[in-house]
Amino acid sequence: MPTPYRICFVCMGNICRSPTAEVVMRAMLVEAGLDHAVVVDSAGTGSWHAGESADERARETLTARGYDGNGHVARQFDPAWFAERDLIVAMDGKNLQALRWLVPEGQEGKLARLRSFDPASRGGDLDIPDPYYGGPDGFDEVITLIEAGCAGLLDQVRSRLA
Repeated sequence: MPTPYRICFVCMGNICRSPTAEVVMRAMLVEAGLDHAVVVDSAGTGSWHAGESADERARETLTARGYDGNGHVARQFDPAWFAERDLIVAMDGKNLQALRWLVPEGQEGKLARLRSFDPASRGGDLDIPDPYYGGPDGFDEVITLIEAGCAGLLDQVRSRLA
């Protein structure tokens, strides 16, 4: 059996955006019949929330959209994961920069921003805003952007696996 393609979503604390992307992408892979070929996880660039569940507002937003966001445990990104992952997907420019400081030489091509996979965002703002300090509307906006980015990423993964 071939080695699965491995994707890690990364945000600041691994309690809002990156676990939402992990859950959404995993659901899309199941629906596409590719869950056996792709492994998805998430992490934060910081350790502030390590060991915590996903933010309650993120879980509520996921549930409202038909996803199961329970069971997540936040963790910090480990630079050793560059060797173990095929793609490291940052939620915004700040996290992308933090990952660039960690990436080993020759593995820079593994880095991307999630919105770069969304055709509607090309040439525009590629950041998925951090909803942590805002209200529920921010979480709705974030999941909409994540669903669009994950749909585009799924198309790329399909071509890569073909």
